[in-house]
Amino acid sequence: MQLSDIRAIVTGGVSGLGLAVAEHLVARGGKVALFDVNDDKGAEAVAALGDDNVRYLRTDVTDEAGVASNVAAAREFLGGLNACVNCAGILGAGRVLGRDGAMALDHFSKTVMVNLVGSFNVAKAAAAVMQHNDAGDDGERGAIINTASVAAYEGQIGQAAYSASKAGVVGMTLPMAREFSRFGIRVNTIAPGIFWTPMVDGMPDEVQASLSASIPFPSRLGRPEEFADLVAYLLGNRYINGETIRLDGAVRLAPK
Repeated sequence: MQLSDIRAIVTGGVSGLGLAVAEHLVARGGKVALFDVNDDKGAEAVAALGDDNVRYLRTDVTDEAGVASNVAAAREFLGGLNACVNCAGILGAGRVLGRDGAMALDHFSKTVMVNLVGSFNVAKAAAAVMQHNDAGDDGERGAIINTASVAAYEGQIGQAAYSASKAGVVGMTLPMAREFSRFGIRVNTIAPGIFWTPMVDGMPDEVQASLSASIPFPSRLGRPEEFADLVAYLLGNRYINGETIRLDGAVRLAPK
């Protein structure tokens, strides 16, 4: 599909990787609905990108009815829906056996609910709408891109919940792509490494330098626009389907 024809939902869309995706798509003629829970940043994003091109919809990605309602509202605003990019997520850091005792089950569950269940919830609601689109070239009706992490493969100490949630995103990619093939809907996942996000921006300079040095080449943090560029490529290349692509500068996470 052409980027100028993109009518997309982007979760986690008011900051970080999600906002970079929205900016990239809008700059190339697409329209975007931003699903997030930060009203102030949502208003800033709409003001920056233009209310003709972008709408912010406060969305808890774990709320099944709320997501279905907002997907319908997004489709109405966008004049259609043919792309869904899931960037919403939380870190959920913490040791299973910490200094203050074992990790609370609620902490683990919340991380899995937002990162994995939330991605599934939005993807299935979007696909339920996309299946009714008119078929384009090769019979394509839409594309879904989820966000995992390199932690899905080599999670560090303190990342049990986060790694499990992101590994689940990787694990559902192929079976979802296979199931949706009869509707002409592709499903892919990006597993980013260490990217420059607002969270990293608040870290001390020495920590930022250490993170950059751990990346083989290029020896720096990933830029959100590089993530957005890969999203755009995946939306445009119809033969990439059921794939998880690492975007990480060849980094492999150490145990801690």
